[in-house]
Amino acid sequence: MVRDYDAAGVVHRTARRLAATRPASWLLARAMPAADRVVLRLSRGRGTLTGVVTALPVVLLTTTGARTGTARRVPVMGFGVDAGIAVTAGNFGAAHAPAWCHNLRAQPRARLAAGGGREWVVVAREPDGEERRRIWDQGLAIHPGAADYERRSGRAVAVFVLEPDVPRPDPNGGAG
Repeated sequence: MVRDYDAAGVVHRTARRLAATRPASWLLARAMPAADRVVLRLSRGRGTLTGVVTALPVVLLTTTGARTGTARRVPVMGFGVDAGIAVTAGNFGAAHAPAWCHNLRAQPRARLAAGGGREWVVVAREPDGEERRRIWDQGLAIHPGAADYERRSGRAVAVFVLEPDVPRPDPNGGAG
């Protein structure tokens, strides 16, 4: 998987540029989730159509529905950062954030699957200030079109860091 835009081949760079245009974004927002689910099923969770066409790093994020409590699994671009995996909620430049963004804010505990069927329980947090800018810039180095999504949407695209949910030691030494 080629993560950096500049290192991607001409076909993958072209696909990434095209995906950021308004007409392609409109179409992709409606077609890619279903296509990705089919390819995920056929590949037994090892790949998505988005990943194949664009060589973007795609992970599967399972959130809990804020209203329904139902598990919702979506493919999203995910990339490694110091604290874990970062995801951005560009929603193809739509004026509103994707539902998974709202779900993570309401219930930050989620599941993350990446390559080879590995899956983790994670906790999401929204970085701010310098950390957010640094992570956003890392994402733009992978998919520069995300800047177009932010401009077109008229909103700051949400950035989340998904950190492993590790049990923390009880400060009382295990006493309840």
